[in-house]
Amino acid sequence: MAMAILLFLMGLALTGGGVWLIALGGSWFYAIAGVTLLISGFLLFRRNPTALRVYALLLLGTLAWSLWEVGFDWWPLAARGAVFVVVGLLLLLPWVTRPLGGRTGTASLPLAASLAVAVAVAAVSWFTDPHRIEGTAPEPRAEAPADAATDTPTGKPDVPPGEWHAYGRTDYGQRYSPLDQITPANVSQLQEAWTYNTGDIRGRPGDPEETTFQVTPLKIGNRLFLCTPHQNVIALNATTGEEIWRYDPEIRGDLALQHLTCRGLSYHPASEETAAPAPASPAPAEPEDSPVPDMPVAANTAPETADNCPARLFMPTADGRLIALSPEDGAICTAFGGGTGQIDLWRNMPNVKPGSYYSTSPVVVTRDLIIVGGTVLDNVSVNEASGVIRAFDVNTGNIVWAWDSGDPEDTAPLPPGQTYTPNSPNSWSISAVDEDLGLVYIPLGNQPPDQWGGDRSPAVERFSSSVVALDLATGQVRWNFQTVHHDLWDYDVPSQPSLIDLTVAGQTVPALVQPTKQGDLYVLDRRTGEPILPVTEQPAPQGAAEGDHTAPTQPVSALSYDPPPLGGRDMWGATLFDQLACRIQFHRLRYEGRYTPPSTQGSLIYPGNFGVFNWGSVAVDPRRQIAFTTPAYLAFVSQLIPREDDTTLYVQGENRPEYSLPALNENFGAPFAVKLAPFVSVLGLPCQAPPWGYISAADLTTGEILWMHKNGTVRDASPLPLPFRMGVPSLGGPMMTAGGVAFLSGTIDYYVRGYDVTTGEQLWESRLPAGGQATPMTYLGEDGRQYLLVAAGGHGSLGTKAGDAVIAYALPRQ
Repeated sequence: MAMAILLFLMGLALTGGGVWLIALGGSWFYAIAGVTLLISGFLLFRRNPTALRVYALLLLGTLAWSLWEVGFDWWPLAARGAVFVVVGLLLLLPWVTRPLGGRTGTASLPLAASLAVAVAVAAVSWFTDPHRIEGTAPEPRAEAPADAATDTPTGKPDVPPGEWHAYGRTDYGQRYSPLDQITPANVSQLQEAWTYNTGDIRGRPGDPEETTFQVTPLKIGNRLFLCTPHQNVIALNATTGEEIWRYDPEIRGDLALQHLTCRGLSYHPASEETAAPAPASPAPAEPEDSPVPDMPVAANTAPETADNCPARLFMPTADGRLIALSPEDGAICTAFGGGTGQIDLWRNMPNVKPGSYYSTSPVVVTRDLIIVGGTVLDNVSVNEASGVIRAFDVNTGNIVWAWDSGDPEDTAPLPPGQTYTPNSPNSWSISAVDEDLGLVYIPLGNQPPDQWGGDRSPAVERFSSSVVALDLATGQVRWNFQTVHHDLWDYDVPSQPSLIDLTVAGQTVPALVQPTKQGDLYVLDRRTGEPILPVTEQPAPQGAAEGDHTAPTQPVSALSYDPPPLGGRDMWGATLFDQLACRIQFHRLRYEGRYTPPSTQGSLIYPGNFGVFNWGSVAVDPRRQIAFTTPAYLAFVSQLIPREDDTTLYVQGENRPEYSLPALNENFGAPFAVKLAPFVSVLGLPCQAPPWGYISAADLTTGEILWMHKNGTVRDASPLPLPFRMGVPSLGGPMMTAGGVAFLSGTIDYYVRGYDVTTGEQLWESRLPAGGQATPMTYLGEDGRQYLLVAAGGHGSLGTKAGDAVIAYALPRQ
C-alpha cells in the first residue's frame, strides 16, 4: 500500500509538471513517465503483479531516453534515473512482492533485468568523461631571457628568479615563475612549512557581503608583503613566516562599500631619485581641501614616518587613498604626497560617497609613474564616481596625467574645482605595462547600470568593456580593442592582460592575452591591438528593453572557451523532480544563446556575469607559449524591473542594507532595477548539468585547446561533505612554474592543487582551513628551497569559509 501511494504521488508530480513543460514547448517524457507511474501504482494498489512489468518498461524507457539525451555522462544520467532505480529495488523487496500472489516471480524478472541493465549502463558511465579533452602541451620552444647576475631564465621585466615583485610576478602579468625545484616527479612530496594567521576575518559591523581575502603577496629580498581585507599591511620573514612589522591605515567608518578586499600591494625599487636625500616635496597640484571630510591621517604601529624611502610599497585603501610605505619598517614615506605619505584619490571626483570608489587591485608602478584606476559602485545609481585613470609621479605623488574616457583627448590634470566625467567606465581589475613600448594596458568595465544602456554616450560606447593601451608619457590612447559591443551583460573585462612574446610564422611578435567573462581569449599584437589569432564578428540576438538597443554583431576569438548553448537536455538536478522544475524554469525564461538581452520577462545569461574568467586571469608560459586556464560555467538570470521613482527599493524590498552599505541593483535614476541571481533549482543546486569548472591548457600561437579536465569537488558546497569530483568553479588565478607544475587554490572546495602542465594530470593536493580564493605565488627562501604560498580566507559572495591563513609549502629539507 505504501509503495502504491509513493508511485501515485510521484506520478502526479511528474504528470502535472510534465503537462506544464509540454505547454512551454519542452520534452514529453515527464508527462509520459508520470502517467506510467500512475498506471503502475494503480495496478500495485490492486495487487496485480503486472505493476512490476509496467515499472520495468518505465525503467527501460527512462534509460533509453536518458542515453539519447546525454549519452554515458554519469551525473546527468543519475539525475534522470537514480530515483527510479531506487524505487525499483524497493519494489523487489519481499514485503512488496508477497501480497501480489504466486505470479510475482515471473513479473519480477523483467524488473530485475531492467535494473541490471541500468546498473551496467551506470558502471560504463563511471569510466566515461565526455567533457574531457586529452592531449599534451608542447615542451619549451622559446629561450627565456636570462638574469645577467645569475644566468637564470626569467621573464621580462627583469625580476630576480626567486622573487615576486607584482601581482602577476612582473608587470607583464604572466603568473609564471622561472623556479624549477618543484617538478611533476616530486610535487607529491610538498608539505606545509609554516602558517601565519593575520587575525583579520570578515564579519565586522559594516562589512559588505563581498569581504574577501584575495591577496597575492609580494616577495622582495627575504620578505613577504601582503594586505588583509580590512587593509592592514604586513611584512613577514619569507623563510620562517615570522611577522616583522604591521601597518594599520585606520580606515574611516561608514563607507558605502560593495567590496572590501585588497588583492595586493605594488612595489617600486630604489632609484637614483629615491636613494638620494629627499628635498622638500611640493604638495600635489590638486585642490587643497579633500572632498572627503575627516580623511584619516595614515598611522603605523612601526616607526610612524621616514623622511625618505629608497624603495616603496604602495597600498590603496577602501576610503580612497594611496599610501607609500617603507618596505624596511612600514614607516610612511613623507617625501611622497607633499609630506603626508599619501594621495587622496577623491580629489576632482564627482558624486563623493566615501567607500563608493577605491582601488581594490594593486596599482601599476613603473620607473617614473604610479597608474591608478578604481572600482565604482555597480548597479546602485546613475550618479557615481568617475572611472578616470590617473598617473602620478612615483617619487612625489604629483599628478602627471589623467585619462577620462568621457573626454579621452584631453589628458591634462584638472584644475581645482572641476571634476572628471561621472559614471564613466572604470577599471577595477589589474593592469599590465610594457615600459619598452611605453604602454600601459587597462582592462575596462561598464558604465552603470550594467544591464541597460539607453543613455550611454559615444565615448562610453567606444571604450566600455575594452582593453585600452595608453601612452605612458602622455596618457593618450594608442589603441583600443572592444571585447563586447554595447555590453548589457556585465561582461566587463575582468582579468589582467598577460604580456608574452610569441613565435608566429617564424617571427617574434609582442603579444597581449586578454581573458574575458564570456570565455574568449583575445590574443593581440600589443603594439597595435590588432588580433594575432583571428577575431570574427558574429550575429547576436536582438530585442533590448524599452529605450535601449543591442549591437547587431559581437566579436568572437578563434581561441574561445565559450560553452555550447544550453538546451532542455542540459538541465540538471539532484532528482528527476527538481530537474523537471529546472526545465520548466528554463523554458519560461528568454534565452537565445550568448548575448540574449536582459528583459522584464527574465533572461537566461550564459555564461553568467560570474564569468568564464574573472580577476584571477590565466597563467602564461613564455617558453612553451601556452596558457594555463581555469574556465568556469554558471548561468545567471537577469530580470529588469521597471522603476516608477528613484526611492523605492524594488530589489532589496524589506531586506534593507545595514549601516552605510549600498542598495545594490536598484539602479536609482535609471528606468529599470535588475534582479540578478544564479540559475539554480529549488534545492539551491545549479540548474545546468556539471561540470561547472575546469583546468585547461591552450596553445597561444594556434588557438588550439590542448587538454581540458574537470576540476574540484562538491565537498564544501553540498549538504553532505561528499568529495564527488564534479568540476566546480574557481575564483582566483592559477600560477605556473618552469618546473612544469601549475598551482590553483581558488576552487570552491578548500584545496590547493598541483598539476602537470604537460598533461593536466592532478599530482598533489592539500586541504586548506578556509576558501582559497586568491592567486598563489612561489619564491625562493633563504634556505635555498622553493616555496609555494597560498592565502586562505574565503569569499563572502561564494559563501566559502572565512579565514585568515597564509600557508607556505616546500619540499622536505635535504
